[in-house]
Amino acid sequence: MRIALIHIGQETNDFNPVLTTLRDFESFGIFEGAEILQQLRGIGQVGGHLQAVEDSGLDVETVPIVRAWATAGGRVERSCFELFQGKIADGLRAAGRVDGLALQLHGACSAEGIDDVEGEQVALCRQILGPGVPIVLGLDHHANITRKMVAHCDAIVGHRTQPHDPFDTGVIGTRLLLRIVRGEVRPVMRWRKIPLLSHQEQFLTSHGPMKRWFDRAREMESDPRVLQASNYPMQPWLDVAEGGWATIVVTDGDAALADRLADELADLVWSMRADFQVREALPIDEAVRQAEREPRGVVVLSDTGDTVFGGSAGDSNLILESMLRQRVSKRALIPLIEPVTAQALVRAGAGATLEIDVGGHSATAFFKPLRVTGTVRRVGGGWVRVAGHHQEMVDMGASAVFDIGPVTLLVSELRGVAGNVPEVYRAFGIEPAEHHMAVLKTASNFQYFAPIASRVIRVDTTGPGQSDVLGLPWQRIPRPMYPLDPIDAWRGVGP
Repeated sequence: MRIALIHIGQETNDFNPVLTTLRDFESFGIFEGAEILQQLRGIGQVGGHLQAVEDSGLDVETVPIVRAWATAGGRVERSCFELFQGKIADGLRAAGRVDGLALQLHGACSAEGIDDVEGEQVALCRQILGPGVPIVLGLDHHANITRKMVAHCDAIVGHRTQPHDPFDTGVIGTRLLLRIVRGEVRPVMRWRKIPLLSHQEQFLTSHGPMKRWFDRAREMESDPRVLQASNYPMQPWLDVAEGGWATIVVTDGDAALADRLADELADLVWSMRADFQVREALPIDEAVRQAEREPRGVVVLSDTGDTVFGGSAGDSNLILESMLRQRVSKRALIPLIEPVTAQALVRAGAGATLEIDVGGHSATAFFKPLRVTGTVRRVGGGWVRVAGHHQEMVDMGASAVFDIGPVTLLVSELRGVAGNVPEVYRAFGIEPAEHHMAVLKTASNFQYFAPIASRVIRVDTTGPGQSDVLGLPWQRIPRPMYPLDPIDAWRGVGP
């Protein structure tokens, strides 16, 4: 049995004006052919696929085509999209006969002039493979499910938790694919599009309305007729013509059951639509004061509006400004992704004291540069190890550690993992546990700091990833859409 493997991922934030380029993909490594298996065994969705193959005990040859991944950001450059289309096409044609395709994408990627990148990618795969080769599509559960995605694959599976477990998704996708290829099951897929969006403050699957929705999907899977039940709360900052939440049920040949359960999951989430809009984030100054008053650190300050893991540019200086204006005395860490500033600090060199504008160079609709005086502690960058993340090596580009009184900035040219993983600070000789506060550029991925964190405070910052979805300049999202519009029922809006 020969199973082709493709993994390409990027999550788009349409309110971040900075395009995602090939360099952003290269900063995490673009692998082709056998090097995919060498580099990613045990890691992420690719690792999950390989584990499922090994666990099956079957004589399976994985035929690796291409793996490319980038941190969330603005729309992908059109030339970059075309490059990967070429790699998919050339790789599948060169592979010869395959019995199935494990297609691992994100699901919320857009490019210049293209809303539905993954729809184009799966359609290309179907065109080349023909109608008889099973395709199982594995997605991030923040995907935006579209008609084209559903039309050109046999089954869709998604992440089952937030924080995500990509390895798990790789396992369940390939297990299902192997069953389909062997003729053990006949997948029937039904889906519902729901005119709903929300901020990410209620996105964790460990509690609240998201837990209830995802728990019900898991309960459905206890029925052996249900091959997969997956929910898709679309990431909140994708402004596309087919946007909105979705749910998918795949059954073994039972269309009526799939329809009934898809309706049930859609009805359930719609009944909780107001619960997802509840906001917990504190005003910036209050959040900083509470963090400094905490008896022990490390207090995590979640910069919700500048969530790099949600596609923001990473150049917000709003929390920094508050800390300096309020004259905090306890040590704090803040990451800043800003090529111009990083390069200026590297040129100045370690030990240099300089006055410089920081922040606000990219997302100018939300932030303005802040003039500060500080000292360059260390310069460096390039590839650094971030153990514990699904990508063990990350290219940060030109980088510098810049001290402004008690506040330490880690300024980098490339997004990498921002400062959301403690190991990235350790790569620059900084121990996060010795600081009282740490600003994370994420709205929900606090798990990497959890072993050293004493508290998490969400900060109500503006920006491309802000919680105030009503205040974003929507242009393409379909209307009506809750909570942008007052609507009472989801039926009749989606397909």
